[in-house]
Amino acid sequence: MRLPMLRLSHVPNHAREEVIAISTAEGSLPVGPRKRMMVGMAEARSPLVNDFWGGLSAMLVALPASLAFGVAVVAPLGPAYAGTGALSGLLGAFALGIVAAWLGGAPRLVSAPCAPAAAVLGALTLELTKDPNRDPASILLLLSLAGLISGALQILYGVLGGGTLIKFIPYPVVTGYLSGVAIVIFLKQLPSFLGLAKGIGMGAGVSQPGLWNPISLTVGIVTMAATWAAPRLTRKVPAPIIGLLAGIAAYFGLALRNSSLLSFEGNPLLIGPLSSGGSLWGGLTARAIALPSVSAADLAAIAGPALTLSVLLSIDTLKTCVLVDALTRSRHQSNREVRAQGISNMVSASIGGMAGAGTSGPTLMNLASGAATWRSGLIAGVLALVAYLVLGPVLAWAPVPALAALLLMVAIKMFDWKSLGLVRQRATVFDFGVIVSVIAVAVFVDLIAASMTGVFLSILLFIRDQVRSRVIHRKMFGNQVSSRRKRLPAQIEILKRRGREIVVVELQGNLFFGTTDQLLTELEPDLPACRYLILDLRRIESIDFTGVHLLQQIEARIQESGGRLLYSNLPRALPSGLAGSSYFADVGLVSSPKSKRLFSQLTDAIEWAENHILASEGSSQEAEEETLTLSEIELLKGRKAETIKELEDALETRHYAPGDPVFTQGDQGDELFLIRKGRIRIALSTGGHGQFHVATFGQGDFFGDMSFLDSGIRSADAVAETAAVVYAITRSQFDALAAKHPRVGQQFLGGLARALALRLRHADGEIRALEDA
Repeated sequence: MRLPMLRLSHVPNHAREEVIAISTAEGSLPVGPRKRMMVGMAEARSPLVNDFWGGLSAMLVALPASLAFGVAVVAPLGPAYAGTGALSGLLGAFALGIVAAWLGGAPRLVSAPCAPAAAVLGALTLELTKDPNRDPASILLLLSLAGLISGALQILYGVLGGGTLIKFIPYPVVTGYLSGVAIVIFLKQLPSFLGLAKGIGMGAGVSQPGLWNPISLTVGIVTMAATWAAPRLTRKVPAPIIGLLAGIAAYFGLALRNSSLLSFEGNPLLIGPLSSGGSLWGGLTARAIALPSVSAADLAAIAGPALTLSVLLSIDTLKTCVLVDALTRSRHQSNREVRAQGISNMVSASIGGMAGAGTSGPTLMNLASGAATWRSGLIAGVLALVAYLVLGPVLAWAPVPALAALLLMVAIKMFDWKSLGLVRQRATVFDFGVIVSVIAVAVFVDLIAASMTGVFLSILLFIRDQVRSRVIHRKMFGNQVSSRRKRLPAQIEILKRRGREIVVVELQGNLFFGTTDQLLTELEPDLPACRYLILDLRRIESIDFTGVHLLQQIEARIQESGGRLLYSNLPRALPSGLAGSSYFADVGLVSSPKSKRLFSQLTDAIEWAENHILASEGSSQEAEEETLTLSEIELLKGRKAETIKELEDALETRHYAPGDPVFTQGDQGDELFLIRKGRIRIALSTGGHGQFHVATFGQGDFFGDMSFLDSGIRSADAVAETAAVVYAITRSQFDALAAKHPRVGQQFLGGLARALALRLRHADGEIRALEDA
């Protein structure tokens, strides 16, 4: 597969399901009566009111997820830091919501802590706890620094235009990574869901039900069941809110029989006060004091995770932006949005908040509630801060198993189950292997290694697609296609007989080490008999030095048999910024950018090769030195002397120097021209891109027939390519002649019709050759 832009197929299954379920005020998708009523109500409200309701709805979705993600990140530090983690999630929702919405390039996008951030930062926390010399305060500081570095990298991506490039990461890599993140989150939250005591391994804890905490398991199951059932009962309240409230209710129901559950002290099942890790200001002060103690080893430990986090958060944001574009028929600004996300993540890290991205769940709820502008995202951020200030004491009673259950639901929906179907098709088995590889590395090694695996596999996918694609768009011979120079019948017969000596090859795609062997293999059978190989490069996107070396090999092979290698339609600019002709000169393929082996159009290269073949047969343009009489003109050969005499009396002889215009595109005219000597070039003006060569007419041929027949304006320019002598006859002169000598007029028009028919037959043959090639 090629490297596609992120599209709806890149969006995880749960988001696609929400797209189907949630409509926007623009009516992008079919909706039921209740949703139509909600949309109608949204349209009746003012934009500011719609933005408020959108922001409120988005906050209600983002709030429980932010709490859960924050707790998940600090889980390796122990239950005592659950409140610190929850506070970090809320502060992240506040900073991300306000800054990203204010500076971003995707109106109505809502940013908040997300699953990829929780997975990467949670893995980093676990890794940092393995060093006994690091205390929790220093670990929290390094987490904030990782967020700062990640944000700075995102700003750099946006400045350098990386926001556009990130969208070209292959789908198998994206879905594999996100599915791997889903499994990592699921496995890390399972101990909290089961209520396993700290120190119990995953294998032992899962395989021994006796180690499970019945209270934790009950709260978690109730939360998951309520979250699953909520969308089927109502869409007025977000499912995570209903699930969290159900979990809290289940916890207090169990507390009626066990009063110890109503105490924060030593209770690992509750988040506890959001200031349990110290006050907000105290926490920031402690991190600032510890900042000078950060060593180079500390920075090295967080560099990889920060890089991975920056890429993942950018992908997650742009994926949601594509989703919003599809629903609202709008276009986001990728680089601006990535820069805004970077700034918001730096602000969030500076105040102790968690990193995040533009998230699909809150954004979709924002759209469904009628949000109209960027203010809705800002309102969601402000309301997250209000929730912390007003509901802080209430949120302290949120059960950790309930939050773990919410993350399990996120992980289950985040996993791309449909990607498993790729294994059934032979054409997509390799893509399935890529997905499985990235997932396996994410689960069994770490997310950093998985990101490197993803980059490596992206390169492999690109090379595979390039090798699979044909580098030869079309191959033809000189007896199948000809130049636009009109030849005499005898010359046409020579070119047909020796047509296999001219090989025309139109190349496409990228000429690099992955495709050069394919090109040589396909050309090799034609090289021994080939005298003139013409490579048309109009569809070539890039050429590397391996491709240059191959062209040199081909040229050497042709020269051994006295042949020539010609190039046409070189790219105006290669990815390096050089013009194609300059690059060819720099690498030694031609002597200079103005080499005679470089042609601006394919027909000019074919004409050059045809001229050399005709010259070797003694039928070259030197034979055109003598000025033809009227009876020697191909159109009038075999006519009676009386007919020729009558026609000659009506004709006017004209002389043109090289470069003189005969007529110009758009001129009014009704003259027909018969060439006695020289060549006339017909070309179309292409509006700033030079001229398009239509045809070249030589001695004994005619031109100007269209305006002669219909008295219309000239459709192209006619310019003398060499010194030329022509006969000219206007339509009025011809009509007067035909009225006086009807038979002469009939014979002339009959000859003109036959000549035009032969031209059409020749054109038909070339069209068939192009279609079959």
